[in-house]
Amino acid sequence: MKLDNAVVLITGANRGLGLAFAKEALARGARKVYAGARDPASVTLPGVIPVKLDVTNPADVARVAAELGDVTLLVNNAGIANTGGFLAPNSVESARAHMETNFFGPLLLSQAFAGVLAANGGGGIVNVLSVVSWINSPVLGVYSASKSAAWGLTNGLRHELRRQKTQVLGLHVGFIDTDMTSGFDAPKTPPGVVVARTFDALEAGADEVLADEFTQQVKQGLSAEPGVYLVPADA
Repeated sequence: MKLDNAVVLITGANRGLGLAFAKEALARGARKVYAGARDPASVTLPGVIPVKLDVTNPADVARVAAELGDVTLLVNNAGIANTGGFLAPNSVESARAHMETNFFGPLLLSQAFAGVLAANGGGGIVNVLSVVSWINSPVLGVYSASKSAAWGLTNGLRHELRRQKTQVLGLHVGFIDTDMTSGFDAPKTPPGVVVARTFDALEAGADEVLADEFTQQVKQGLSAEPGVYLVPADA
């Protein structure tokens, strides 16, 4: 789908990658950009419409879907990323928190807006995933599991929404240079680059975008022997 004249809802649009998505959507001619955030006052980008939205709150999601009936593109960007593996003392609580935001959030939004997108000609959904949808390590164990679940959700939604001509694009990427990754000493891709590659893929009709070289290498390694996912990501 094309960004020109699109009506875009971006979750977590007040900072980081979400803010970059909002800027690029405006630059590509989107007719309207709704910027979702728990605190709409934190949305300061000129030209967007702040929307109060907590993706873990079903009432918030239902209200927004009822109010924003003109949306043609949903960008499920909001997410959390805390460190820790499965044997950490707080792993169960951490897993629940990650799943609420990173899996159930996109699920709730996709369910709520499927009918809206259908009524507006099909449109599209972009789900922000990660290279760690495919690989794992103790540092990001629980986070990785939530992104693996979101990858499965993305693939399932693509099949279910094909009949109504809704394009579903999964974004896989490594570290992005935002405040969320400030504590990691690793190569990082500028958010503007990630967003440009994502929207290029969307406009080309793609189902998946691998936004950096590392992610491309990992994807190739999934069918290697041994598979790249059998080696800890930080090894």
